[in-house]
Amino acid sequence: MRIALAQTEPLWEAKQENFRRAERFLKEAKEQQAELILFPEMSMTGFSMHPEKIGETEEEPETLNYFAKKAVEYGLYIGMGYVEYREPKSYNRYAIISPKGGVLTDYRKIHPFTFGTESVHYTGGDALGFCKIGDWTVSPFICYDLRFPEIFQLASPQVELIVVPANWPEDRVEHFKTLLKARAIENQCYIAGINRVGHARTSVYSGDSMIVDPLGRELAHGGREEELLVADLDLEMVWKYRAAFPAKIDRKPELYRKLADGMQI
Repeated sequence: MRIALAQTEPLWEAKQENFRRAERFLKEAKEQQAELILFPEMSMTGFSMHPEKIGETEEEPETLNYFAKKAVEYGLYIGMGYVEYREPKSYNRYAIISPKGGVLTDYRKIHPFTFGTESVHYTGGDALGFCKIGDWTVSPFICYDLRFPEIFQLASPQVELIVVPANWPEDRVEHFKTLLKARAIENQCYIAGINRVGHARTSVYSGDSMIVDPLGRELAHGGREEELLVADLDLEMVWKYRAAFPAKIDRKPELYRKLADGMQI
Protein backbone atom coordinates (compact mmCIF):
# COMPACT_ATOMS: atom_id res chain seq x y z
CA MET A 1 0.00 0.00 0.00
CA ARG A 2 1.26 3.45 -0.86
CA ILE A 3 0.48 6.03 1.82
CA ALA A 4 0.95 9.79 1.93
CA LEU A 5 1.39 12.05 4.96
CA ALA A 6 0.19 15.64 4.50
CA GLN A 7 2.54 17.63 6.71
CA THR A 8 0.62 20.91 6.79
CA GLU A 9 0.60 24.30 8.48
CA PRO A 10 -3.09 24.87 9.21
CA LEU A 11 -4.29 28.43 9.58
CA TRP A 12 -5.56 29.04 13.10
CA GLU A 13 -9.25 28.15 13.49
CA ALA A 14 -9.81 28.95 9.79
CA LYS A 15 -11.65 25.86 8.66
CA GLN A 16 -12.86 27.03 5.25
CA GLU A 17 -9.48 28.34 4.19
CA ASN A 18 -7.80 25.15 5.37
CA PHE A 19 -10.25 23.11 3.30
CA ARG A 20 -9.05 25.01 0.25
CA ARG A 21 -5.39 24.56 1.22
CA ALA A 22 -5.89 20.81 1.67
CA GLU A 23 -6.83 20.46 -1.99
CA ARG A 24 -3.25 20.59 -3.24
CA PHE A 25 -2.22 17.73 -0.96
CA LEU A 26 -5.13 15.62 -2.21
CA LYS A 27 -4.15 16.34 -5.81
CA GLU A 28 -0.51 15.50 -5.18
CA ALA A 29 -1.41 12.27 -3.37
CA LYS A 30 -3.54 11.25 -6.33
CA GLU A 31 -0.76 12.14 -8.78
CA GLN A 32 1.69 10.03 -6.78
CA GLN A 33 -0.77 7.12 -6.82
CA ALA A 34 -1.19 6.96 -3.06
CA GLU A 35 -4.12 4.94 -1.74
CA LEU A 36 -4.31 6.61 1.68
CA ILE A 37 -3.58 10.21 2.67
CA LEU A 38 -3.34 11.25 6.33
CA PHE A 39 -3.63 14.76 7.78
CA PRO A 40 -2.48 15.89 11.27
CA GLU A 41 -4.53 16.15 14.46
CA MET A 42 -7.35 18.76 14.34
CA SER A 43 -6.45 18.97 10.66
CA MET A 44 -8.44 22.01 9.58
CA THR A 45 -8.22 24.21 12.70
CA GLY A 46 -4.98 23.68 14.57
CA PHE A 47 -4.86 22.48 18.17
CA SER A 48 -7.59 24.79 19.42
CA MET A 49 -8.98 24.89 22.95
CA HIS A 50 -12.18 26.51 21.64
CA PRO A 51 -14.45 23.56 20.84
CA GLU A 52 -17.46 25.86 21.01
CA LYS A 53 -15.97 27.72 18.01
CA ILE A 54 -14.52 24.93 15.87
CA GLY A 55 -16.57 21.91 16.98
CA GLU A 56 -19.08 20.03 14.88
CA THR A 57 -22.19 18.04 15.73
CA GLU A 58 -23.47 14.71 14.47
CA GLU A 59 -26.20 16.63 12.65
CA GLU A 60 -23.71 18.94 10.90
CA PRO A 61 -20.33 17.17 10.58
CA GLU A 62 -18.77 19.78 8.29
CA THR A 63 -15.27 18.30 8.10
CA LEU A 64 -16.49 14.74 7.60
CA ASN A 65 -18.85 15.88 4.85
CA TYR A 66 -16.14 17.85 3.07
CA PHE A 67 -13.64 15.02 3.03
CA ALA A 68 -16.27 12.43 2.15
CA LYS A 69 -16.87 14.36 -1.08
CA LYS A 70 -13.14 14.70 -1.71
CA ALA A 71 -12.54 10.99 -1.05
CA VAL A 72 -15.01 10.14 -3.80
CA GLU A 73 -13.64 12.85 -6.12
CA TYR A 74 -10.03 11.71 -5.81
CA GLY A 75 -10.60 8.00 -5.20
CA LEU A 76 -8.59 8.14 -1.96
CA TYR A 77 -8.83 6.85 1.57
CA ILE A 78 -8.50 9.98 3.72
CA GLY A 79 -7.62 10.27 7.41
CA MET A 80 -8.35 13.60 9.11
CA GLY A 81 -8.96 15.08 12.53
CA TYR A 82 -11.78 17.26 13.78
CA VAL A 83 -13.64 18.22 16.97
CA GLU A 84 -16.97 16.77 18.02
CA TYR A 85 -18.71 19.45 20.06
CA ARG A 86 -20.40 18.30 23.27
CA GLU A 87 -21.36 19.83 26.60
CA PRO A 88 -19.74 20.02 29.09
CA LYS A 89 -16.68 18.71 27.24
CA SER A 90 -16.00 17.85 23.61
CA TYR A 91 -14.07 15.08 21.82
CA ASN A 92 -10.86 15.26 19.79
CA ARG A 93 -11.51 12.83 16.92
CA TYR A 94 -9.81 11.23 13.95
CA ALA A 95 -11.73 9.57 11.13
CA ILE A 96 -10.73 7.52 8.11
CA ILE A 97 -13.03 7.77 5.09
CA SER A 98 -13.24 5.37 2.14
CA PRO A 99 -13.12 6.31 -1.57
CA LYS A 100 -16.88 5.71 -1.58
CA GLY A 101 -17.34 8.44 1.02
CA GLY A 102 -18.16 6.20 3.97
CA VAL A 103 -16.64 6.66 7.44
CA LEU A 104 -14.63 3.51 8.19
CA THR A 105 -13.56 4.44 11.71
CA ASP A 106 -13.97 7.56 13.84
CA TYR A 107 -11.74 7.42 16.92
CA ARG A 108 -12.07 9.57 20.03
CA LYS A 109 -8.69 10.48 21.57
CA ILE A 110 -8.33 8.47 24.78
CA HIS A 111 -5.75 10.71 26.49
CA PRO A 112 -6.43 14.47 26.46
CA PHE A 113 -3.23 16.44 27.06
CA THR A 114 -3.61 17.74 30.62
CA PHE A 115 -0.29 19.63 30.50
CA GLY A 116 -1.62 21.64 27.56
CA THR A 117 -5.06 22.20 29.18
CA GLU A 118 -6.76 19.93 26.63
CA SER A 119 -8.45 18.01 29.45
CA VAL A 120 -10.20 21.22 30.54
CA HIS A 121 -12.09 21.38 27.24
CA TYR A 122 -12.08 17.77 25.99
CA THR A 123 -12.89 14.44 27.56
CA GLY A 124 -11.25 11.13 26.68
CA GLY A 125 -12.74 8.39 24.57
CA ASP A 126 -13.09 4.82 25.84
CA ALA A 127 -12.72 2.64 22.74
CA LEU A 128 -10.14 1.68 20.14
CA GLY A 129 -10.80 2.21 16.44
CA PHE A 130 -10.13 -0.17 13.56
CA CYS A 131 -10.81 -0.27 9.84
CA LYS A 132 -9.92 -2.27 6.74
CA ILE A 133 -8.10 -0.74 3.78
CA GLY A 134 -7.84 -3.55 1.28
CA ASP A 135 -6.11 -6.40 3.10
CA TRP A 136 -4.67 -4.04 5.73
CA THR A 137 -6.15 -3.45 9.16
CA VAL A 138 -5.47 0.07 10.40
CA SER A 139 -5.92 1.72 13.79
CA PRO A 140 -5.69 5.46 14.60
CA PHE A 141 -4.46 7.07 17.79
CA ILE A 142 -3.91 10.81 18.37
CA CYS A 143 -0.79 12.72 19.48
CA TYR A 144 -0.45 12.39 23.30
CA ASP A 145 -1.76 8.80 23.05
CA LEU A 146 1.74 7.98 21.77
CA ARG A 147 3.08 8.18 25.34
CA PHE A 148 0.81 5.33 26.52
CA PRO A 149 2.11 2.00 25.14
CA GLU A 150 -0.68 -0.08 26.68
CA ILE A 151 -3.26 0.92 24.06
CA PHE A 152 -0.83 0.17 21.24
CA GLN A 153 -0.27 -3.32 22.65
CA LEU A 154 -4.03 -3.84 22.78
CA ALA A 155 -4.51 -2.75 19.17
CA SER A 156 -1.49 -4.25 17.44
CA PRO A 157 -2.45 -7.95 17.34
CA GLN A 158 -5.24 -6.95 14.97
CA VAL A 159 -3.42 -4.40 12.83
CA GLU A 160 -0.51 -3.93 10.46
CA LEU A 161 -0.54 -0.12 10.44
CA ILE A 162 -1.10 2.36 13.28
CA VAL A 163 -1.45 6.05 12.44
CA VAL A 164 -0.65 8.83 14.91
CA PRO A 165 -1.78 12.30 13.76
CA ALA A 166 -0.30 15.01 15.96
CA ASN A 167 0.27 18.64 16.85
CA TRP A 168 3.57 17.85 18.59
CA PRO A 169 5.68 20.93 19.45
CA GLU A 170 9.33 21.31 18.57
CA ASP A 171 10.57 21.49 22.17
CA ARG A 172 9.52 17.83 22.70
CA VAL A 173 9.93 16.54 19.15
CA GLU A 174 12.75 14.14 20.10
CA HIS A 175 10.16 12.31 22.21
CA PHE A 176 7.86 12.11 19.20
CA LYS A 177 10.53 10.64 16.94
CA THR A 178 11.80 8.18 19.54
CA LEU A 179 8.35 6.98 20.58
CA LEU A 180 7.21 6.43 16.99
CA LYS A 181 10.17 4.09 16.47
CA ALA A 182 9.63 2.40 19.82
CA ARG A 183 5.95 1.72 19.09
CA ALA A 184 6.84 0.25 15.68
CA ILE A 185 9.45 -2.06 17.20
CA GLU A 186 7.34 -3.07 20.22
CA ASN A 187 4.26 -3.82 18.13
CA GLN A 188 5.95 -5.20 15.00
CA CYS A 189 3.88 -3.02 12.70
CA TYR A 190 4.16 0.09 10.57
CA ILE A 191 3.70 3.40 12.38
CA ALA A 192 2.84 6.63 10.57
CA GLY A 193 3.23 9.82 12.63
CA ILE A 194 1.70 12.88 10.93
CA ASN A 195 2.76 16.16 12.54
CA ARG A 196 2.10 19.77 11.58
CA VAL A 197 4.63 22.56 10.94
CA GLY A 198 4.78 26.28 11.62
CA HIS A 199 3.56 28.47 14.48
CA ALA A 200 0.33 28.57 16.48
CA ARG A 201 -0.22 30.65 19.60
CA THR A 202 3.01 30.23 21.62
CA SER A 203 4.01 26.89 20.05
CA VAL A 204 6.45 26.09 17.26
CA TYR A 205 6.06 22.87 15.27
CA SER A 206 9.01 21.34 13.42
CA GLY A 207 7.17 18.65 11.47
CA ASP A 208 9.36 15.56 11.61
CA SER A 209 6.48 13.41 10.37
CA MET A 210 7.68 9.84 9.99
CA ILE A 211 6.78 6.50 8.48
CA VAL A 212 8.52 3.70 10.36
CA ASP A 213 8.58 0.00 9.47
CA PRO A 214 8.28 -2.89 11.99
CA LEU A 215 12.05 -3.02 12.37
CA GLY A 216 12.17 0.63 13.40
CA ARG A 217 13.60 1.86 10.10
CA GLU A 218 12.53 5.23 8.71
CA LEU A 219 10.88 5.00 5.31
CA ALA A 220 10.14 8.73 5.20
CA HIS A 221 10.98 11.68 7.45
CA GLY A 222 9.64 15.19 7.00
CA GLY A 223 11.49 18.47 7.37
CA ARG A 224 10.29 21.79 8.77
CA GLU A 225 8.11 22.88 5.84
CA GLU A 226 4.80 21.81 4.38
CA GLU A 227 5.24 18.72 2.23
CA LEU A 228 3.72 15.41 1.23
CA LEU A 229 5.65 12.33 2.35
CA VAL A 230 5.03 9.14 0.42
CA ALA A 231 6.13 5.56 1.10
CA ASP A 232 5.22 2.05 0.02
CA LEU A 233 4.30 -0.40 2.77
CA ASP A 234 4.67 -4.18 2.42
CA LEU A 235 1.93 -6.21 4.09
CA GLU A 236 3.73 -9.53 3.73
CA MET A 237 6.79 -8.06 5.43
CA VAL A 238 4.71 -7.57 8.60
CA TRP A 239 3.36 -11.11 8.54
CA LYS A 240 6.73 -12.71 7.78
CA TYR A 241 8.58 -10.70 10.41
CA ARG A 242 6.03 -11.55 13.11
CA ALA A 243 6.25 -15.23 12.17
CA ALA A 244 10.06 -15.22 12.16
CA PHE A 245 10.39 -13.27 15.42
CA PRO A 246 7.20 -13.95 17.43
CA ALA A 247 8.00 -11.71 20.39
CA LYS A 248 4.37 -11.25 21.40
CA ILE A 249 3.99 -14.88 22.40
CA ASP A 250 6.14 -14.06 25.43
CA ARG A 251 3.87 -11.30 26.69
CA LYS A 252 2.04 -12.14 29.95
CA PRO A 253 -1.11 -10.00 29.98
CA GLU A 254 -2.78 -11.99 32.76
CA LEU A 255 0.25 -11.48 35.00
CA TYR A 256 0.37 -7.79 34.11
CA ARG A 257 -3.27 -7.42 35.15
CA LYS A 258 -2.61 -9.31 38.39
CA LEU A 259 0.40 -7.16 39.19
CA ALA A 260 -1.53 -3.97 38.46
CA ASP A 261 -4.49 -5.04 40.59
CA GLY A 262 -2.20 -5.91 43.50
CA MET A 263 -0.07 -2.77 43.49
CA GLN A 264 -0.37 -0.32 46.35
CA ILE A 265 -0.89 3.13 44.80
